[in-house]
Amino acid sequence: MKIFLIRLSFFSVLWVLMIVLQSKNIPISIMMFTLALVFYFFLTIQKAPFILYILLTVTIFSHGYLFSTEATLTIYLLFFITIDAASWLEEKLLLAYLISNLVLSLTTAYIHDDRIVEITIISVLFYFLVIALNRMATERMEQKDIYDKLLGEYRILKRMNIASEQDARIEERTKIARDIHDSVGHRLTALIMKLETLAIQHAHNDFNELKQMAQESLEETRQAVKALQTEENEGIATVVHLIRKLEAESHILVKFTMKQGILSVPLSNEKSVVLYRVIQEALTNAMRHAQSREVHVILGKSATGAISFEIMNAVFTRKTITYGFGLTSMNNRVEELNGSLEVYQTESQFVVSGLIPSD
Repeated sequence: MKIFLIRLSFFSVLWVLMIVLQSKNIPISIMMFTLALVFYFFLTIQKAPFILYILLTVTIFSHGYLFSTEATLTIYLLFFITIDAASWLEEKLLLAYLISNLVLSLTTAYIHDDRIVEITIISVLFYFLVIALNRMATERMEQKDIYDKLLGEYRILKRMNIASEQDARIEERTKIARDIHDSVGHRLTALIMKLETLAIQHAHNDFNELKQMAQESLEETRQAVKALQTEENEGIATVVHLIRKLEAESHILVKFTMKQGILSVPLSNEKSVVLYRVIQEALTNAMRHAQSREVHVILGKSATGAISFEIMNAVFTRKTITYGFGLTSMNNRVEELNGSLEVYQTESQFVVSGLIPSD
């Protein structure tokens, strides 16, 4: 819009100068100026530009022939319209338009007997430069089209490559899941059956506890196999979905608070898994050690763009915080991602908070 206003201003200034300095009949000149402005404004619609430029040329030449005392400003206007047309018309149409404008410029100079030789030389050089510049612009546009096509092909190939890698990754995950199911799963099932037999034969509580541990291990193995067989999902939305599923299975109430912009933060599958495991372990601690059935989870975005998390549950009996296997594992997982983890206890709450860098 700014460029059009600049062009319009320059066009108007030339017309006003021609009316003031060279017009034989100012009222008619103003009317023809108004007509030329109408044609020029119609160019913004970008329909039939060649016809509009021809009409502009005819208007300018007619005014210069009938109502102007000199040829200079009329030729300047024809030059300006020619430059303007170079950015709108195709090469063949532009060439025809240049030739017509060149003929009219020389005719105007001849009619007014106004420096014919100088104007002829300047006009020929000017129109030659316009043709050269138009050809350069056309070649540049063709190169841009080729670049855009190549860029489109590159993006298609890149998407195909990513899809191929993803298929290979899913195939490998499926193979690993099958191996775990066939080896570890079967052995744990056999172990449970053996412990069941020993518990019946000897009626000892130790066998029941071992059987319970084996059953839990088998269930975790099945969950791991199920996760491996599922296509990878990334992002905070997936973590929230998994936590909601865990909430339903564990019969606890999870109050989620997600601050503005958190769902749009990019997070790789690896970091999503770590965030999920941290929240899962915090929920498990709340159920086991605090006998709490209500946990508040807050996910936010730090000033550096990292994922901030805070898991809080009520504490009914204050205990000394000891870093067992669960908390130590959480801390190691987060530190491997260059994040931070903090565990502390207030008068009424147990809090696990930290940061995980986003991608």
